[in-house]
Amino acid sequence: MKGLKLIKIISATAALLSGFAAAAPAQTPGMALLDGLMKGEWTLKERGTRGPGKKICLGNPELLLQVQHGNANCTRYIIENDPKKLRVSYKCGGSGHGVTQIKQESSALVQISTQGISNGNPFTFEFEGRRTGSC
Repeated sequence: MKGLKLIKIISATAALLSGFAAAAPAQTPGMALLDGLMKGEWTLKERGTRGPGKKICLGNPELLLQVQHGNANCTRYIIENDPKKLRVSYKCGGSGHGVTQIKQESSALVQISTQGISNGNPFTFEFEGRRTGSC
């Protein structure tokens, strides 16, 4: 009888602990493509335009994942995570959401495709990102 009671207690404890484990937030796996990019000033030039492009200081390469939403606090879901190709879906609360794909050509050159909704308006952009100096 004591053995049966002990088994019930262990089973109940295991069920309770597994419930807590399921409720804990998952940690985002590393994104090798972003880790391999050079820090510094990057210029993002939209394909098909002649302008000088948008300059950003790339201390945190995750900024490339949500170019249209800047430093907004967004949650991310990694769709594809290869050393040379990264695709991420993100949501930024009321300011919108998007999906971004980055293809790495070198540690100083990437191709970025992004689309989604920003402040109620749809967007779609194709950028070439190139390291252009220090910041």
